[in-house]
Amino acid sequence: MKKANDKTAAESVTIKTEVVCPNDTNPMGILQGGRLVEWMDIAAAVCAQTHADRICVTASINEVAFKAAAYSGDIITIRATITRAFNSSMEILVEAHARKVLKAKKYLISKAYFTFVALDKKGKVTKVISMKPVTASEKEEYEGALIRRETAAARKLSTKPVLA
Repeated sequence: MKKANDKTAAESVTIKTEVVCPNDTNPMGILQGGRLVEWMDIAAAVCAQTHADRICVTASINEVAFKAAAYSGDIITIRATITRAFNSSMEILVEAHARKVLKAKKYLISKAYFTFVALDKKGKVTKVISMKPVTASEKEEYEGALIRRETAAARKLSTKPVLA
C-alpha cells in the first residue's frame, strides 16, 4: 500500500537526449565512454533530485556496462529511473540507447546503476522520500537494489587497502 509521502518511479523518470558530435568521439568517430557516463550521470542526478525534491550528489556508479558503440551523428536517448530509495540514498537505473538519424531502430549502448544521496540546505546528508514500486519490473528492480546494495557493502568489507 502506498503511503501518503511515497512517490512512484514514474514521477521522476528522466529522459535526456544528445547528439554525438565529433568532440564527443575518439579518432575513430566512436562515442567516448567517459562522455556517455557524464551524460548518464546528469540524467541520473535530475531523476534523483526530482524524486527527493532536494539537491542530490553522486555517491557511486555501479555496474557500468558498455553494450555497443555509438558514432558521430548518432542520437543518444538516456532514460533514468529510480529503483529504490533507502534512508538517505537512492539507486537510479540509467539506460542509454543510440540510433542513426535516418533509422528508427534504437539499440542499447550502456546500462548502469548510480547511487545518489540527498543533501539538506546546509549540505548535510538527509533522509529521502520513500519509493513505492508499482509495475512488475519496478518491483523486480526494487528487490534487486537491496541485493546490489548488500553485495556492494560486502565487497567493501572484504577489500583490503593496497600499500605502496
